[in-house]
Order: sequence, then C-alpha cells, then structure tokens
Amino acid sequence: MTEIKSGFVTIIGRPNVGKSTLVNAFLGQKIAAVTPKAQTTRRRQMGILTTKDYQIVFLDTPGIHNPHHKLGEFLNQEAEEAMQRVDLILWLVDAAEGPTEDDQRIAATLAQMKKRARLFLGLNKVDLILPDQIPVKLAAYADLVKDAEIFPLSATRGEGRNELLEALIAQMPMREPEFDENQVTDFYEREIAAELIREACLIHLRNEVPHGVNVRIDEFTERGDKGAHISVTIFVERDSQKGIMIGEGGSMLKKIGITARQEIEAMSGRKVFLELRVKVEKDWRDDESTLRRFGYKIEPKKKNKK
Repeated sequence: MTEIKSGFVTIIGRPNVGKSTLVNAFLGQKIAAVTPKAQTTRRRQMGILTTKDYQIVFLDTPGIHNPHHKLGEFLNQEAEEAMQRVDLILWLVDAAEGPTEDDQRIAATLAQMKKRARLFLGLNKVDLILPDQIPVKLAAYADLVKDAEIFPLSATRGEGRNELLEALIAQMPMREPEFDENQVTDFYEREIAAELIREACLIHLRNEVPHGVNVRIDEFTERGDKGAHISVTIFVERDSQKGIMIGEGGSMLKKIGITARQEIEAMSGRKVFLELRVKVEKDWRDDESTLRRFGYKIEPKKKNKK
C-alpha cells in the first residue's frame, strides 16, 4: 500500500463548543449527533477523512466538564484517554465566551501530561463576535497554553476551516493509511441510529429530561424493499420524565420518532420503520451496574505511588 499523509487527531473541548459539528463539516456528511445542548456526545467516535493524498482520523470526544455523576466521570475518561498515542490534539474553544472553569480544567490536564502530542487550539464560533474582539479572545485562551498554534474559525459557516484542515494535514507523518478509503467512521449503522434517536430527544425535550436519556437498540432488521425495522427502548430516570417523553396522547414520542426517522433515513439512504418505547431505569447515570449494562465502563482511578 502506498504511503500518504496519515494520522490521528483527537478533538477535545468542554461541552457544546462544536466538536461534532466540525467533524461533520470536515467529512461533508453527518456521522455525529449535534444539538445545542451540552453532553450530546457520549462516546469517542472516529471520523475518517480520506483522499488520494491523505487520511486524517478525527477522534470526536465527549465534552470535558466537572462531573456530577458516574456517567460524567465516564465522559471525561473517554476524552482524556483519547489524547493518548495520537499525532495531534485539537483543542476547540468557544470564541463567543471567555475561558471557563472547564477550559481551565482542560488546560491543567494538558499541562500534566508527561508526553503529549502537538497541540492546536481552534477558536471556534468567530462568526458570533465582532472582528475586533477576535484578538482579545485569542489572547485570553493563549494564556492558558503557551505552546499551541491558534486558528480562528467557524465550524458552521466555514471561515478558517480549510486553513485549519491544511495545517492538520501538514503535520501528519507519511505512512500507510489505517482504514479503507470508503470507511468514514468506526460506528456501526445501529450505533449511529441510536445516537440520532438520542439527538432527537435532546432537540425536543425540556432541560430537565435530556441528560437522563439513554437509547438501546433492541432490534435492527433488514426487510428488503421495505427498508429497515428498528425497535428501540428509550430509558429515563424518573416516572415524571417518562410522562414528558411520551407527551399527551403520545405526541412528544411521535415528534421524536419523526425527527429521528428522517435523520436515520438520510444517513442510510433507505426507508426506516421506527418503533419507540419508554422505560424508567431509576437514577441510571449514577449506578455502576446499570452503566456497565448500557456499555459505559468506568475504569478505577489510579492511586499515586508513594
């Protein structure tokens, strides 16, 4: 196999700074769920961009934050582990805001890493601030890390996006690509479908419900010309949330189903029959056994040697 520019880029940042939006934009298609709500991304997901000249594997990660339950600990762990053994780290920040406590937390984590990949800092959402404010925001974030190359950009509108991509490509080593040229992610179709269903929940539900939602695919069956049949259980933490999720006469669940089905059909290119049901799993985000059952494995923290 021919060697080309090829490598791995981990994208980190606090919740809701545009990491998944940027990956989708680079790939030119939607592989990651995107909503305005924090903690939309719960697992590391690869976005694989391949041309005849290069292959960049983007690792989209959960937002790093101050965790309030065991699920939050898992999300931070997913992001921190993704910074190991990669060619470059892209730290994405929100130009519309100044550095937050979560940004300080990320800077401290980067500073504590004994061996760390080259660091780029993406100043995202510059389209939301006045041009004369960009240097001010840039300087505020530059104070957090002294060795990062900084790139102002807008993941949604495209300003600075190509310049950032070209800089990433330039830093990639020459090696054989890891993945087939037609592969765009490491998620299976049923995993992407589950994320798109959860995305629909985040879009339609009130603030007190979304983060307590987990989606399980119970059946994913191909039915020839009729498309795919997907049977799903949506878990919430309390009976009151179940009522909100279903809505009066099933109205909310119907809205969620329509939005999710449209997104899954757009992703898969075929018809989908989507069957949703809602079940209560009390306080599942703070129950280790339930988290393991849902596929979230929290590793024990390593003790410092005396």
